[in-house]
Amino acid sequence: MSIVRVALDVPLSTLFDYTVAEGVEVGQRVIVPFGRRQLVGMVMECVATTDVSPERIKPVTQVLHDSAPLSAGLLDLLRFCSDYYRFPIGQTVLSALPVRLRSDKPVISKPILSYRLSASGAALDFETFPKRKVVQRRILLKLAEQPCNLAQLKALSATVGGQLKGLMAEGWVESYSDVHLPSTSSGGCPTKSSMGRTVGDTHKHTFDNAHTLTSEQQLAVDAVTQASGYACFLLHGITGSGKTEVYVHLMHAVLQRGGQVLLLVPEINLTPQLENYFRSRLPDVNLVSLHSGLSEGERLHNWQQAQLGAAQIVLGTRLSVFTEMPKLALLIVDEEHDSSFKQQDGLRYSARDVAIFRANQCGVPIVLGSATPSLESYHNAQNGRYRMLKLTGRALAAASLPKVRSINITQTIMHHGISENLLREIALRIARKEQSLLFINRRGYAPVLMCTGCGWLSGCKHCAGKMVLHLNEQRLRCHHCGYQIRVPQACPSCGNADLHPVGSGTQRVESVLQQRFPDARILRVDRDSTRNKRAWQTMREQIHANEVDILVGTQMLAKGHDFPELTLVGVLNPDSALYSSDFRAPEKLFAQLVQVAGRAGRADKPGEVIIQTAFPDHPLFRALQTHDFEGWAASQLAERKMAGFPPFMFQAMLRAEGKQENEVYRFLNDARAAAVALQHEVEILGVVPAALPRRANHLRAQLLIQAASRKALQQFLRAWQPPLDALPAQKLRCSLDIDPLEF
Repeated sequence: MSIVRVALDVPLSTLFDYTVAEGVEVGQRVIVPFGRRQLVGMVMECVATTDVSPERIKPVTQVLHDSAPLSAGLLDLLRFCSDYYRFPIGQTVLSALPVRLRSDKPVISKPILSYRLSASGAALDFETFPKRKVVQRRILLKLAEQPCNLAQLKALSATVGGQLKGLMAEGWVESYSDVHLPSTSSGGCPTKSSMGRTVGDTHKHTFDNAHTLTSEQQLAVDAVTQASGYACFLLHGITGSGKTEVYVHLMHAVLQRGGQVLLLVPEINLTPQLENYFRSRLPDVNLVSLHSGLSEGERLHNWQQAQLGAAQIVLGTRLSVFTEMPKLALLIVDEEHDSSFKQQDGLRYSARDVAIFRANQCGVPIVLGSATPSLESYHNAQNGRYRMLKLTGRALAAASLPKVRSINITQTIMHHGISENLLREIALRIARKEQSLLFINRRGYAPVLMCTGCGWLSGCKHCAGKMVLHLNEQRLRCHHCGYQIRVPQACPSCGNADLHPVGSGTQRVESVLQQRFPDARILRVDRDSTRNKRAWQTMREQIHANEVDILVGTQMLAKGHDFPELTLVGVLNPDSALYSSDFRAPEKLFAQLVQVAGRAGRADKPGEVIIQTAFPDHPLFRALQTHDFEGWAASQLAERKMAGFPPFMFQAMLRAEGKQENEVYRFLNDARAAAVALQHEVEILGVVPAALPRRANHLRAQLLIQAASRKALQQFLRAWQPPLDALPAQKLRCSLDIDPLEF
């Protein structure tokens, strides 16, 4: 009987020993008894001896052979994440898997099929084939050139799935499977000497080299392709400079050598357009997406294609960083500064930082792309830890950076939050059949409802925040806990019927514009309007077809989109970030405004950005007007260094929340006392309320630890963990956040 050490999805930082009669591999899933339950676990080690007494060791219930084992390389990556982020190893490993692989139900894997013409299909005369069957004709012509898989055929049309079934029913197309499990003896990473020579033989594929690279783009491509082993590149390119073009040329270089590429994007909304773009440029390549918009079955199928090496490009959001890829040769993190790469519950990892570790582990290059790099990445590039690659001009020769100007809202006529100057500019764009975008990062009609009699505000009874007015639905809704009520007819406090909305959200801006421009085609894009599955795709098609005059949107519209007819961007109410207690608030605001400003003037028409602010002379807005990221970053880094903030310090945040305030503060104060007793070289701050001190009827507080080096912080955290685990916290929700982004 062999002994295996198994990781289980339980909140305990240990592996569990079991006996197993049959042969089992490290990385294989098993079902084991745990108390009265049967749990799915991952075999992490096979050992000859154990310290556990023989009578306490239970046998494995079942070894699951329905999926390939995880590679040693991926298991090492997960061990690192468990240790660095101080999260139980079992919960770390299981959370990285598709949901279907965490279940004890048998996994029925769909075969990874390719398609080819049958004998009768090859005998067809395409000249006489019905011309009304456009998509079927495209499929047949494509398969006449070479066999393709479904992902490659999807580049032809969105309706390929149904049309392909029709062709197979006619007997003209047949499917077959030719995918074999690759060896993972190299620990899940390819054998390599440089990116340009990864994996070995040359693999031919169609590359639509539609655009001639600019000299800066070519230098960037050459620098990465010539890298020997691991190297981290920061691709700092202004908006519209063609970072995606650099990505596609790098992909082409990797695919020629048979390697795989992992591209991480911050938001699910960016995946469809990038997927379509890469499929149009690399039509023969098997590209799969991994994000929360997929069904469990789709996600498993795509994950397994990557694991088998059949998927050559994996495009996904943050969890995709843990995708098994045996021939991984290049990682790309687009919009690397985006806070969406940081997981805010469970395993609180940064996908960008994990991607950098994985690239180093596999000895392959990684590219971090952004128009506004995070100050941490920019600092690393400045001190030589990363290599800086710059794109200083827009990719289209006719395109130029938009003109940015500020309007002082205290010295102009305002119409429900929109200045007369901005309204006049919108009217000019409508007359010229150009598009305008009004950016306001608040959804709903108004942030709060107020009584003019007694000053009552629409506060949430479960949270410390206010309930947002959604006028169309006649609801007050809390965006923190989801609690909602109907809009009251009179003030609940004094009975006054005169209730007024205060401030503006996307719905109110849309309403004001409809009154001012009754004939204009106005489209609101926020989380409320894009709730349906295909809503955002339909909206994007309308914008590209120039069927929209004015866009009103939140940060969903701020990055990654290319709308040729968009020439005016108006920014409403950006000043609130200037008052924030979060030291990262100015950095986030600058990045957000650069991104949204970059939507204007991306084609041959000049763009203009108007920022409405009460502080037009603020250094942040001055830097935006001169497009001076370097100057702004230098001033911010100087402030951070003087204040002792990241990237010059390394932080960990212990958070606790519970129904009883005294229990929350007792736990955190006891944790602080235990930290002080260790006498490590770290700075232990006081226990303070969270930025939102009450959420969903839970009181919230936090404790911040700082150290001058990452090593010193990690040494402290390892020593602090045992006394921390020993503290009573049964009624509390507690979490330890390493490198926190939220305060």
